[in-house]
Amino acid sequence: MDSREVMNRVGAIIEAHGTGLLATVDEVGNPHLRWLTPTLLQGSPGVIYALTAPRFSKVVQVRAHARVEWMFQTPTLDEVISVRGPLNVVENPSLRSEVLEALGPRLQTFWKLAHDARDLVVLETVAEEAIRYLPMLGRKDIVHF
Repeated sequence: MDSREVMNRVGAIIEAHGTGLLATVDEVGNPHLRWLTPTLLQGSPGVIYALTAPRFSKVVQVRAHARVEWMFQTPTLDEVISVRGPLNVVENPSLRSEVLEALGPRLQTFWKLAHDARDLVVLETVAEEAIRYLPMLGRKDIVHF
């Protein structure tokens, strides 16, 4: 399995189930996990995007410790993919619009917390390594980007 194939699987899981689990570390080293609604964009291979409000704690955490891990899984847990790499907080209106368009109606819960689309930043994770687990087959593939 290569980086393109593993990101295709990540994209398929996101498309089918809509969420991923993001792990960050706070300023004192405590881990934090949260569900987010990510997306992949054509023309940006190996990059995972999400949106957040700049006032949310995850922004402070990734500015202090940029390395994060995403986890994507099928509901039956027959496939689990973890993606690690640095996360950039991007304040670019054009990219924000592109990510908003890609995520579309999957942000119902998010809008209850963040009310203004102009007050959003893009979370851009650049994949460095992915681990794909197929538990039912006892298989684990590690892919470096």
